[in-house]
Amino acid sequence: MTAHHRLAVALMIACSAFAAHATGSEPDPSFDCIRDMTAVRGFYVDNVQGNLEATLAVANSPEGGVYPPGSVVQLVPTEAMVKRAPGFNPATKDWEFFELDVAPDGTQIRGRGFADVVNRFGGNCFACHVKARPEWDMICEQNHGCDPIPLTPVMTRAIQKTDPRCAPVTLTEEEQTALEALSAASG
Repeated sequence: MTAHHRLAVALMIACSAFAAHATGSEPDPSFDCIRDMTAVRGFYVDNVQGNLEATLAVANSPEGGVYPPGSVVQLVPTEAMVKRAPGFNPATKDWEFFELDVAPDGTQIRGRGFADVVNRFGGNCFACHVKARPEWDMICEQNHGCDPIPLTPVMTRAIQKTDPRCAPVTLTEEEQTALEALSAASG
């Protein structure tokens, strides 16, 4: 693993792959390479119940909508949100939040839950996503009502490209510079 890959793993930031079991020390097979999911504007989606078409319909809708159960949304490899069955948790609009430890040999769930999941940088996932306007079903993007995150689009792309569970890809010079800036800001 290159120094850039190690750096990106250490710096993955943002909020929020569905898992059937609680946090544990065994790798979780439910979470894989973020780039194996479907890219939508800068984030990735999937549907663990096989309903990717419905998930993509909402993700691509200019008016928003309610994601179907089984939808998985990830901005960075270390955080995910998964839509559960209607009524599962009305406060979070049935989203469950995950904080993940990712490594070349797999993923471990570091934390999971609803209103109480805090990422390793102190950000509460629910506190951020609850600010999204209702039509966006708690999905944060520019102009959705959420607070901005401290990542540029180039930083986000570089973090996504350095997911250690994925086959290595070459970073552009701009992406390498963005990771270096992120490293300097956090250290």
